[in-house]
Amino acid sequence: MHNLKQLSNKEKKLLIKKIELQYGISSLKIDFLFFKNNDNKIYVINKEFRELNSEKLNISVLGMYFAKFDRELRLTTEGCQLLGKFVKKNILELNEEQSNEWLQGHDLEGLNFKDVDETFIILKNNEDYIGCGKHTKNKILNYVPKERRIK
Repeated sequence: MHNLKQLSNKEKKLLIKKIELQYGISSLKIDFLFFKNNDNKIYVINKEFRELNSEKLNISVLGMYFAKFDRELRLTTEGCQLLGKFVKKNILELNEEQSNEWLQGHDLEGLNFKDVDETFIILKNNEDYIGCGKHTKNKILNYVPKERRIK
């Protein structure tokens, strides 16, 4: 926990503005505390955490890994699931076969990209938000961690 730093109000506003612009969300209200580690990974935690006396706790992990934010914003699968219902743009619906290919760790090619920008986009299948990938040159680069891939 020692390498986590709570985002300042300015940093939090910048992050929320980036989310709003990238995903077409208007007036996003996220009622969490945001922390960033040395690798620019963003973690969210319930605000009630402030009420705990954390000095007496043996904490090895804090919050939920939400996104990575340095030059670009890449949501984690959990970040996609948290924001998915608010997203208005840069979201791509996959069929069952494409979803399975994605969850196996493969990049996706040959899809209809007319409604998405060349940025990190959210992928979904029916009502399930299954991750975030980088749309570039008619393909989506896969960021599903190896330990989460299906066989």
